[in-house]
Amino acid sequence: MANTQPHRIKTISEYHQVMGLPKPEHPLISVINFDLIKRLPYDESINVVFDFYSISLKRNFNGKMKYGQQEYDFDEGIMFFISPGQVFGMEIDKGSPLTHSGWLLLIHPDFLWHTSLVKTMKQYEYFNYSVHEALFLSEKEETTIICMMQSMEQEYRSNIDKFSQTIIIAQLELLLSYAERFYQRQFITRKIANHQILNRLEEILTEYFNSDTLLKRGLPTVQYIADTLNISPSYLSGSLKMLTGQSTQQHIHDKLIEKAKEKLSTTSLSISEIAYELGFEHPQSFSKLFKTKTELSPLEFRASFN
Repeated sequence: MANTQPHRIKTISEYHQVMGLPKPEHPLISVINFDLIKRLPYDESINVVFDFYSISLKRNFNGKMKYGQQEYDFDEGIMFFISPGQVFGMEIDKGSPLTHSGWLLLIHPDFLWHTSLVKTMKQYEYFNYSVHEALFLSEKEETTIICMMQSMEQEYRSNIDKFSQTIIIAQLELLLSYAERFYQRQFITRKIANHQILNRLEEILTEYFNSDTLLKRGLPTVQYIADTLNISPSYLSGSLKMLTGQSTQQHIHDKLIEKAKEKLSTTSLSISEIAYELGFEHPQSFSKLFKTKTELSPLEFRASFN
């Protein structure tokens, strides 16, 4: 997929215009049946940025989408979520008519003002997942989501009154809660894949802590680990929490303490030297973290071996 300057679509009305759809019933929200989109307005691959939220349920899309650094073929019905300002790419098979089915929900951030979602929307971590980590729905789950999309469409197409926003927000919160439930189910049912992530994480951390990378670059960041695993930081954290109850950062700290214990018990290096070798600029920061994790200072831990 070509690296092109992203095409920014600022409003939902602009999206409708670009896609050859009638004007939206409401300028800040739209519910679209993909059957109505017969073509893409681009002849080649293109990167796109929305200034609004996008929630889609796609099936039978004869093309590819790219989100972050991941590319995915939509040969199954899946659901994915995009936040304002995030870049994704599209391309379809040249010479083939556009085929896809499903639903698309577009929500401008301004629609959320003075509602409960204005603060909680960003708490749904799956808005930071990539297409590669999309939500795979069972037949029953897909039916549930479609019913909610249809219900929202019905309200969306009704005459706008003082209850419209309240009802749509309630429906949207319900949809988001179901999506969160289904993602948790996906974490559970994909235990083998998640255990592979955990095993690979341990390999990455062991290699990192046993090389001079730690001295050169300091402690590995969550972003570094996620990039090495080719998944998003939020998806990595969700997988680990489901398996171990710990975040990625906690796993990094555990590996750090393991390495610190090894140095404290098998070398005569000073606390400052150990802290430096473990990527800390200040020994006090290392000592504080060590005591938080072990309830012993580094010196107390070392003394226990004498």
